[in-house]
Amino acid sequence: MFQTSNNFQASSCKSLLTLLRGKRFVVLSGAGCSTDSGIPDYRGPDGRLRVRTPIQYRDFVKSSEVRKRYWARSTIGWPVMSEAEPNPAHTALAKLEKAGLASGIITQNVDGLHQVAGSRQVVELHGSLANVRCLECRSVFSRSGVQHTLVDLNREWLDKAETTAKKSDPRTAPDGDAEISTDTVRNFIVPECKACGGLLKPDVVFFGESVPAEYLSKAWSIFDKSEVLLVVGSSLTVYSGRRFVYRASQEKMPVGILTLGQTRGDELASVKIEDGVGVVLPRLASSLINRDS
Repeated sequence: MFQTSNNFQASSCKSLLTLLRGKRFVVLSGAGCSTDSGIPDYRGPDGRLRVRTPIQYRDFVKSSEVRKRYWARSTIGWPVMSEAEPNPAHTALAKLEKAGLASGIITQNVDGLHQVAGSRQVVELHGSLANVRCLECRSVFSRSGVQHTLVDLNREWLDKAETTAKKSDPRTAPDGDAEISTDTVRNFIVPECKACGGLLKPDVVFFGESVPAEYLSKAWSIFDKSEVLLVVGSSLTVYSGRRFVYRASQEKMPVGILTLGQTRGDELASVKIEDGVGVVLPRLASSLINRDS
């Protein structure tokens, strides 16, 4: 039976410290790691989807209107994502890896903040928003470069959008983009691949799309070098992350979970703490590193 805490209490902290101390652990991180950086998640603490439904892969591929809506929103909202900075949770995990305690991070996030904070062994299960890939020739472009193209093609549209678009609070927009009306999107111009004229898609795994085999292979490699699985900031609602909890349970690997709200892996956890990762992880890292140094 797991232990739980609604606050950072000494007893629950001790349980997690006991679970991790003296063992190499792999971290599975979710959106809760980045919310303190101003990047919201799709689900609240209760695990339910927020108001806007995430984009589906098949809709993006089949519908020019869906692509137009995505890129229009992303053009306005991209600065929120590109200017985000690591928070104490990211920094603490980087310190744990540098100290040789964490074998690496398997993340469901696409913001790249683990790497910015200094983590080196990072597997991005769902890809990275920093890149854009052509679905035809597979060429890869930087998202910042594509942003320049989007702005150049849509200067007149952007001028009008500034006064007519309803921009959402970025903390409630899952991709750091802007909420704008269908009418506003109608005249938006979506660029084609500069190499072949094909369809451009952010190099991330959309809902309904499979995690690439190469990503999973790298993730399992880190997992197999570890003795404990530490889940931070994830509701484990999506199977792409939950599979690691299932494997850990099958292999009798202890599982620690640190996140707000319930998860779909709670019954398999040895220790469960319900608290903000930005509060707990720095204290946890300090205790582990100072004890083991």
